[in-house]
Amino acid sequence: MNKTVIEVTDRIRARSRTLRAQYLGDMQRAQNSGPHRGKLSCGNLAHGFAACTPNEKQKLTLMNEANIGIISSYNDMLSAHQPYESYPDKIRKAVHEMGSIAQVAGAVPAMCDGVTQGQDGMELSLFSRDNIAQGAAIGLSHNMFDAAVFLGICDKIVPGLLIAALRFGHLPSVFIPAGPMQSGITNAEKAAVRQRYAKGEATRDELLAAESASYHSAGTCTFYGTANSNQLLVELMGLQLPGSSFVNPTDPLRDALTDYAAQLATKITALGSDYRPLYHVIDERSIVNSIVGLLATGGSTNHTMHIVAYARAAGIIITWDDFAELSKVVPLLTRIYPNGPADINHFHAAGGMAFLVKQLIKGGLVHQDVNTIMGQGLDPYTKEPFLQQDGKLIWRDGTEDSLDTDVVRPISDPFSQEGGLSLLTGNLGRSVIKVSAVKPENRIIEAPAAVFHSQNDLEAAIKSGELKRDCVAVVRFQGPKALGMPELHKLTPHLGNLQDQGFNVALVTDGRMSGASGKVPAAIHLTPEAIEGGLIGKIQDGDLIRLDAEKGELSLLISETDLQQREQVQQDLTASHQGMGRELFATQRAMVTGAEEGASSLFPPLKTLL
Repeated sequence: MNKTVIEVTDRIRARSRTLRAQYLGDMQRAQNSGPHRGKLSCGNLAHGFAACTPNEKQKLTLMNEANIGIISSYNDMLSAHQPYESYPDKIRKAVHEMGSIAQVAGAVPAMCDGVTQGQDGMELSLFSRDNIAQGAAIGLSHNMFDAAVFLGICDKIVPGLLIAALRFGHLPSVFIPAGPMQSGITNAEKAAVRQRYAKGEATRDELLAAESASYHSAGTCTFYGTANSNQLLVELMGLQLPGSSFVNPTDPLRDALTDYAAQLATKITALGSDYRPLYHVIDERSIVNSIVGLLATGGSTNHTMHIVAYARAAGIIITWDDFAELSKVVPLLTRIYPNGPADINHFHAAGGMAFLVKQLIKGGLVHQDVNTIMGQGLDPYTKEPFLQQDGKLIWRDGTEDSLDTDVVRPISDPFSQEGGLSLLTGNLGRSVIKVSAVKPENRIIEAPAAVFHSQNDLEAAIKSGELKRDCVAVVRFQGPKALGMPELHKLTPHLGNLQDQGFNVALVTDGRMSGASGKVPAAIHLTPEAIEGGLIGKIQDGDLIRLDAEKGELSLLISETDLQQREQVQQDLTASHQGMGRELFATQRAMVTGAEEGASSLFPPLKTLL
């Protein structure tokens, strides 16, 4: 094992000792020796199985078969989740073949950042994660279930489901993906049209045609954003079947994997001899493995908050220093858009998860002795699933060599010696940057600030030609407490055009830039945020800002005396707190923690515990 990985894990374990012990105690108290529904009154149980068949009622009454709770995030507007429409029936059938029962325990919302990008609804996006966790918890609170399966893929949905699963950690939990859509036009083609449109050189019809050729069918979007980062991390933590994350929805292998996962959930309940509750699976080692996987693949910056949040649900305390220290020893092994031209299907074809896990093990960068839904150890995750001619699902050893070294490389020949994400610190606070998407020559920027209070104002300034110069665009009052931390991804093509014209350009914000953070250096998730008194609220137009992604520095280059004399800028956000349902989330805005604490409204600030 790499020495730094061991040291970081040990520090996390020591830091989390009290909170983790409390969590484990909670889970042990929740764990019963028999089926949980055995504690229900006759009236409770009658309500719980009223709609079941007589045979199912008998089994649930006798307590001799497992009841699997399904938590679904299906809707047919969201392409990644549209395939889930038929999954409850598939799961019931597979579970019935084992002699057990499955019921839909509940459904949770699933919003798409791609649809809400640049819209008022985006200000609910991050909060939806906590709402999903609460909704899933309500579904499982009926106490009818011996295990749970979770149907979710995209941005806030999987972290929300995982938070809920961990709070019901006495139950075995299996996550079932639906897979990415097949590849459409290349990401380079799509990005080129976006930038042409931002310059006024392409029509809206051309832009829509390009976007529709990219996002063209059921399945997950194929770029390596938060959705596909979710799938990679959940598989690496051993919560999905090996090699199941990136099988297309229409592939016959997809159905076989779904059946196997559903039946596995029935085999690992407390009713049998192979009980694998989630709280036995996820520990400090699993969380470190997920961070390493994120860094090694240049995954979504959103996970610098999501990993913190779901780790906290398991009583584990993660800080951005953990990410930063691991990033120094974890090499970048993949180039998947926006970090390169390939998409997730190319990664899967070039060796995919099995090859990646093999390389991380070879480099001593992941803990092999973890528990997973498959049992102990990561060895099953070095194998790939296949369908035999007779339809039987088997796993074979994954490839020893990358089948495309432009997409995924061995540990001996990485794209970079360091990981894809970096921590930036300085007098402005702490922020993160996705360096894997930024060319080395663009990683150090020192330029005058251009300050804005909304992405629309910045977009207008670029379109008017006002910003045809070197600049660090500062977009503030975008943090969790201010606006719910919307993504500012629509700024990427506009800032990219300035960069292409030869200007030195960067972005600094207390908002998000999403898993699709692009080629412009962007210091995002800046904490403390402006509304909390962060120094970003004192920046003035023309102030020099230095962003150095190589050294991990983000600084406002003015004297301390000048800073002390400046007043903190105030911003009236009333209009952004009304309409599109935003008025219903006032409590979350008031309670939410900062970005480094996971931007969560579910748990108290760490300062109350440490």
